[in-house]
Amino acid sequence: MAWAIGAGSSGSTPFAPAVGANAISVMRAGLIVGILGFAGAVLQGQSVTEAVGSELVGGVALTALAATVALLIAAVLVALGVFKGYPIATAFTVTGAVVGVGLAMGGEPAWAKYREIVALWVLTPFVGGGIAYGTARLLRSEHVPERVLVPTLAGLVGVLVANIGFALLGPADGSGSIAGEIARSLGADGTLGRGGVTLALAVLVGLALAADTRRDADGAQRRFLLALGGLVAFSAGGSQVGLAIGPLVPLLDTFQSIPIVALLLGGGLGLLAGSWTGAPRMIKALAQDYSSLGPRRSIAALIPSFAIAQTAVAFGIPVSFNEIIVSAIVGSGYAAGGAGVSRKKMLFTVLAWIGSLALSLLLSYAAMAAIESL
Repeated sequence: MAWAIGAGSSGSTPFAPAVGANAISVMRAGLIVGILGFAGAVLQGQSVTEAVGSELVGGVALTALAATVALLIAAVLVALGVFKGYPIATAFTVTGAVVGVGLAMGGEPAWAKYREIVALWVLTPFVGGGIAYGTARLLRSEHVPERVLVPTLAGLVGVLVANIGFALLGPADGSGSIAGEIARSLGADGTLGRGGVTLALAVLVGLALAADTRRDADGAQRRFLLALGGLVAFSAGGSQVGLAIGPLVPLLDTFQSIPIVALLLGGGLGLLAGSWTGAPRMIKALAQDYSSLGPRRSIAALIPSFAIAQTAVAFGIPVSFNEIIVSAIVGSGYAAGGAGVSRKKMLFTVLAWIGSLALSLLLSYAAMAAIESL
């Protein structure tokens, strides 16, 4: 499952806009995204992992057999999407499979969690695509100088980075942010202290990019774009690894000698392998088939993608990176009057997303019910 996700979701989506803008080659993108995705899986993957493993169905705990059925069905569906060149929504597929086997075991639907998940899934195309559209329009506007706007956008990204939760920075049972740790070291731990540190870091990032822009405007845009791709790749690892190893979490109660970090490392290695061996095909599909992208529209697509991904990680909600990136790419493409947006490709993609959720749920439910009846 981790290999399929690395090949078709976390490994292909983060750098697709950068590849479309010719800022990086397909093979180099696959190499870098694999490394950054592995880091994100280990440092940020625990919250989504626990949500997938224990919060989707109430009243039952997944057995080893149930986890096997769910992962096998989901992995096959995602792999089919990779080989066909369509970005199947891995979050939809894995969530449907886990819910299916859980209900077949007699579990109860976790309606509260479903409402959170569906709300994010439904809002993602509108929020991500809308922000990408607005940002791309600003970048194309003659009324706002790029030398001011691009560093400002970099500062906003700096605000997000400063407040990301990292496992290495927090207590043993939680996570901490860069802004929080700096504020604590300065003796200003608190909302005002973290806010001041966040503002200072944002200003530093913006000034650094402004200085780079004065030296080489085109090169600064490319470097900013690659940095955004790296941040999205890191976020993808933190979010998507939970889809692969989440069903295994209930088994840790039986095998108590295995820490969850071991699962995160194993899942991260699977993502890495998928990124290096299977992702180039999907990177090409996303970069060229949905919309023609330049550096500005690619930047516009990656900023909301990063923000939505980190929101999902913070709340422990499984989210589809294919949905995030495709929506943002299309939104930024429409800012240029369509910019080669393939409506036919989008229609088939949306149908594939819906179909993968329904099919994975039905297949996993039927398979587990048949096994339970034996």
